[in-house]
Amino acid sequence: MSIRWSLVVPDETDRSLRSYLARTGGRKGDLSRFVDRAVRQAIFWETLESIWERNQHLSAEEVQALADDAVAQARADRP
Repeated sequence: MSIRWSLVVPDETDRSLRSYLARTGGRKGDLSRFVDRAVRQAIFWETLESIWERNQHLSAEEVQALADDAVAQARADRP
């Protein structure tokens, strides 16, 4: 399922993106795919930065131990 968005962006952003898509062989639907990818990347990086900030007090060894515990738990929960 797809949802339609109405977006407002500066003219310069629109020109830059459309020029980029034209240079890279853009076709119908590429604008939507580009926006979808950009939004997903932005959410990923915002989430990652939040995690880094929340865990900055931990040492590398503590982070590794937490990751190892999470992996072990996930494997133990598998049917």
